[in-house]
Amino acid sequence: EWTKGGYAFVAYRENEERTLRELLVVQKRYGLNIDWLDKARMLEAIPDLNPDGLIGGTFSPDDGHASPLLAGHAFYVQAKAAGAEFRFNENVIGLVLDGGRIRGVRTDKGEYAAPVVINAAGARAAEVAGFAGIDVQVRPDSHEGAVTEPVARFLEPMVVDIRPTEGSANYYFYQHATGQVIFCITPGPSLWGFDTRETSSFLPLVARRMVGIMPRLRNLRVRRTWRGLYPMTPDGAPLVGWAREVEGFLLAVGMCGQGFMIGPGLGEMLAKLVTGSLPEADAEVLKILSPYRKFEGMEKLK
Repeated sequence: EWTKGGYAFVAYRENEERTLRELLVVQKRYGLNIDWLDKARMLEAIPDLNPDGLIGGTFSPDDGHASPLLAGHAFYVQAKAAGAEFRFNENVIGLVLDGGRIRGVRTDKGEYAAPVVINAAGARAAEVAGFAGIDVQVRPDSHEGAVTEPVARFLEPMVVDIRPTEGSANYYFYQHATGQVIFCITPGPSLWGFDTRETSSFLPLVARRMVGIMPRLRNLRVRRTWRGLYPMTPDGAPLVGWAREVEGFLLAVGMCGQGFMIGPGLGEMLAKLVTGSLPEADAEVLKILSPYRKFEGMEKLK
């Protein structure tokens, strides 16, 4: 269900315009296909945007979205074909350690020996690292999302509004290949913890923001809501690399809600790390993502 509709970050205030223009310089430096669109061009790309107060925004036409369920199943099928084994419905209750080295994983159904163990436990990453006596700076942050009834196609790009308001830092929405509109909000302040129960405050809050930026959404009916956990780090970037405290323990944690996007590339890097074949260019990237870096600032679009 890959759909290349693009990503649009809209600016209705000078603060967001300045942030997006500053980021554009960096994005261009790395060769990304992204440009600043003034108000007229942004309305050409997304005719249903509210024009009142719209300054413009950045637009990346090659971006898009896919189904995490279908993509995850495809990875599963291909991994099985390559010889991988899966164990479902088992809770990790410990790590097998011997003299400062990892020896395996202990679950509520048995033990599995392994010379290398990768911690990719998402919101539970700190708990798993704790089994090895390692303090990993990952905290679960509750986010809510929703999906509407399907309607005729009217929206191609994902729309992201990074204006902070009371109760939320930003939000986004897009129209899925099925015609349904999917939307999510970043709570402000963050809601720390493992609570995944839906709230009564989410829909009124996000609906006001969405209808304000695209009035034609007002008559859409919401099918369901859900709540999940973002594994957040202090600076909004992942923690990837070998643990210094325990030999053979590899950390791939703190994806901060972007794991589906960066997962495939990260998987390649992890494979190269485990096999000792990591190119120097990838090693430079991993220096930035080091679990032992200083946490300074926060990623601008969080």
